[in-house]
Amino acid sequence: MSKHFNLAVDADGIALITMDSPGRSMNVLGPDVEKELAVIVDQIVADAAIRGAIITSGKPSFLAGYDLTEFLRSFGPQLTPVQVYENFTGLGHLLRRIETCGKPFVAAINGLALGGGFEVCLACHYRVIADDPKAFVGLPEVKVGLLPGGGGTQRMPRLIGVTQSLPYLLEGSNIAATEAKKLGLVHEVVPAGDLIAAAKRWLLGSPVTVQPWDQKGYRVPGGVAFASAGTTQTFMGATALVARKTLHNYPAPAAILSCVYEGTLLPIEKGLEVESKYFATLVTGPVARNLIRTMFVNKGNADKLSVRPAGVPKSKVTKLGVLGAGMMGAGVAYVSAMQGMEVILIDSTTEQAEKGKAYSAKLLAKDVEKGRRTQEQAEAVLARIKPTVDYAQLEGADLVIEAVFEHRAIKADVTAKAEAVMPKTSVFASNTSTLPITGLAKASKRPKSFIGIHFFSPVEKMPLVEIIVGKQTGDEAIARALDYVGQLKKTPIVVNDSRGFYTSRCFGTYTAEGAKMLSEGIDPQLIESAGKLAGMPVGPLAVSDEVSLELAYKVMQQSREDLGARYKEPVSWPVVKHFVEDLQRLGRKSGAGFYDYPQGGKKVLWTGLANEYPRLAQQPGVEELKTRLLYVQALETARCLEEGVLKSVHEADLGSILGWGFPAYTGGTLSYIDTIGPEKFVAECKRLARTYGERFKPTKGLLVRAQSGETYYDGAAAAAAKAS
Repeated sequence: MSKHFNLAVDADGIALITMDSPGRSMNVLGPDVEKELAVIVDQIVADAAIRGAIITSGKPSFLAGYDLTEFLRSFGPQLTPVQVYENFTGLGHLLRRIETCGKPFVAAINGLALGGGFEVCLACHYRVIADDPKAFVGLPEVKVGLLPGGGGTQRMPRLIGVTQSLPYLLEGSNIAATEAKKLGLVHEVVPAGDLIAAAKRWLLGSPVTVQPWDQKGYRVPGGVAFASAGTTQTFMGATALVARKTLHNYPAPAAILSCVYEGTLLPIEKGLEVESKYFATLVTGPVARNLIRTMFVNKGNADKLSVRPAGVPKSKVTKLGVLGAGMMGAGVAYVSAMQGMEVILIDSTTEQAEKGKAYSAKLLAKDVEKGRRTQEQAEAVLARIKPTVDYAQLEGADLVIEAVFEHRAIKADVTAKAEAVMPKTSVFASNTSTLPITGLAKASKRPKSFIGIHFFSPVEKMPLVEIIVGKQTGDEAIARALDYVGQLKKTPIVVNDSRGFYTSRCFGTYTAEGAKMLSEGIDPQLIESAGKLAGMPVGPLAVSDEVSLELAYKVMQQSREDLGARYKEPVSWPVVKHFVEDLQRLGRKSGAGFYDYPQGGKKVLWTGLANEYPRLAQQPGVEELKTRLLYVQALETARCLEEGVLKSVHEADLGSILGWGFPAYTGGTLSYIDTIGPEKFVAECKRLARTYGERFKPTKGLLVRAQSGETYYDGAAAAAAKAS
């Protein structure tokens, strides 16, 4: 009995295969689905009364590719590339069976067809797609560190040529129905209601049962490498671009290039074998596993608010108060108004409040100019933002977020003013990036409803929100904060209170290490290059300027004031102090920091750095600098987990990538340690500590892991199994 498919044969001998996996919003591929479809294909081929078949979906989408959760289970690190190549070829064989079985198959694409879903379509002899914005195709495997393993790297170039295929294979972008038709990836675009009729019309006409690449005399459109100068140049240019973009940290794009290059020189059968070999290498490597686990599984769970406290009724913010109309407050106002909330934007002067609203006006004007929304839609969003100096306007607000300057007294003042007006049932949140929530909550008359909601800059672009739980924060405040982040369609992590929380604390080690390297006489360009080659989005000196050296200076001063004798001076303090107090170079906002910012020109490293910090005659190797920059962040994450700041391994990894840009290929800071291996990581930490200082000393928890060999995800899996 079929579970995932319904098969019906009409009076004309046309078989309609309808995918409709129970209990899922989308159809996905997996071993059970493949086996069931293989049985149906054999049944159709064996039945002389069946003239041809249509594959479609009973859901709004067609087929969303492979179930990546199942993928992680099937392709564990214990497998070798040879084992995968020899034992996991089900989809490839099935699709080859469809296209060589002698009967015509049509893909009737009623919604999105991605990854393995589109590979199923490419194996069909004819493709019809609905004229619907929700109907599109694509091969996005590169985004999770893989390549299309069901023939995508071979069939797409054979359909539309190498030059046209490579951008879609290397970027993994979606292709709209009309664009797919223009490219030659589908044959027809028809109204959604005519989809099956159009497919049947082709089958009842003069259907072709042999794919172009199986016909005698076939040639790849545009030619292949060696045979075509243009195609050869395409490969040369693409190879250089891939190297520049990935910095050799992501193996999938290079593997895709090799698949297309080698495979198109060969007959289709051999090309598919080439693809399978590269796929087996990628799927058993750490990058794909790390990307899938963190950026798909962990992120998916976080987006579903999986850590939301049970028993608290679902809430929705309709009216939001934002205190402080600077860059952060203005950004919060914009993203909230975009989701239909009324926003009361308060600052100390009307001029400052209006300036905060103007930030949204500027962003919306760009959207209108680029055709992303109409002028009327933009005006509707702007109308929801109400700039004011009047705290009485907060009456009826469901949530109030303060985003004023990082100064305890200023935050206490606005907290008192807001709480005097806002409803007793409302939640008050601080957008602080460093000051402990428990301490800030002392200014509140209702600490159970006081919480941290830490956005990242620029708010409209950054996907993560860090929710910080103070010692007295109640479950209702946590649940309502998560509900608000869900309204914004951003990804939340929930952490416990501490100075700098999780993200700011760990990110600070990156910038601090860069400043320390500078003070040691390491060439600043080498420092910046090492950061980017390691996979960080920006070098540590450049990002320090962006965040503001003055802000870092004031945060350190506030921490010293708060902690007194317990304060431990960061290794960057002498450099930051010198730049702020002696040089008055405060960062990008002031036009001068580690970099100079000439008007109308590109930023350049300040030439005076060599005078302030004379260069070492013998510079260290770039690999050593990369190790320092990545290890120091991973170590601080391990400390946060052991101190109870972090609640889970999954949120640690997700927060590190989405929050401050730790390299995605690692899977996050703790996955990075797991990938290296606890024993090797600890040994390297000990070497770094001997060479550079105590900040690299391994934690007690890491020492235990080095002895037992247990990884962070081993422990997380064991804890989950015990809980269930």
